[in-house]
Amino acid sequence: MTGIRGIRTDHCLDVTPADSLARMAELVYRPVIFTAKALFAGLGIRFDIVGLDRIPPVGGAIIAINHTSYLDFALAGLPAEYAGHRLVRFMAKDAIFRHPVGGPLMRGMKHIPVDREAGSQAFRDAVREAKAGELIGVFPEATMSRSFEVKDIKNGAVRMAIAANVPLIPMIVFGGHRILGYDRKDFSRGKTVAMTLGEPMHPKRGDDAEALTVELRSRMADLLDQTLDRYPAPKAGEDPWWLPKRRGGTAPTLEEAEAIEERIRAERAARREGDGYPV
Repeated sequence: MTGIRGIRTDHCLDVTPADSLARMAELVYRPVIFTAKALFAGLGIRFDIVGLDRIPPVGGAIIAINHTSYLDFALAGLPAEYAGHRLVRFMAKDAIFRHPVGGPLMRGMKHIPVDREAGSQAFRDAVREAKAGELIGVFPEATMSRSFEVKDIKNGAVRMAIAANVPLIPMIVFGGHRILGYDRKDFSRGKTVAMTLGEPMHPKRGDDAEALTVELRSRMADLLDQTLDRYPAPKAGEDPWWLPKRRGGTAPTLEEAEAIEERIRAERAARREGDGYPV
């Protein structure tokens, strides 16, 4: 293992490709990265990153990432930064782009807004940017996982990789939910965030997108197990709420988590109906 600034990694690419140098001129993204690193250092986060060599030094790719915390956007961009000072353009809900503070930042970093009612434009934007050599970050589960397992995923990431003719890289981020997740906020120091990038897939035109989506989810589930295998065990007497139930934690199972989501959706629909909004 080679260490980078206190980060345990299995590989370090000392490469700064020309296109990454050009992106350093961006006046928004680099300061945001610097600020995020400073915040993570202040929180004493211990990073454990495996698979940096899976990030291509140049050229486009789709990175399919699991989703368990509100920090995943900031965390999931770090491997590309450490591998070769590359930037990831994330696909995110368009509501964030309408925020008076977050909106200008998201647009300045060239992230891609997703309108869930009309996602075709976001798809075209992502394919165009990937063809132009950008790394595109996608959360194919769409919403955060309450079970901390990999939920069912949508086929958009696979379809983008096929349309852009770029690699599809599965990735797991684990640990951010211990800091900021559903109903959780704990900024105490010393937590571990582990990330694992898998072997790239190379979908081609004519491939079965649904079958490849099943394969992608399977690969992500395997990467989650690899990540959990090396993640620090809970301390004696600690409530392991942050671990999947099958690994000895007290998180809900996938089925229990889906039941929770169904109840929340029903409650929201009832509130909207009571307020006179269409359900």
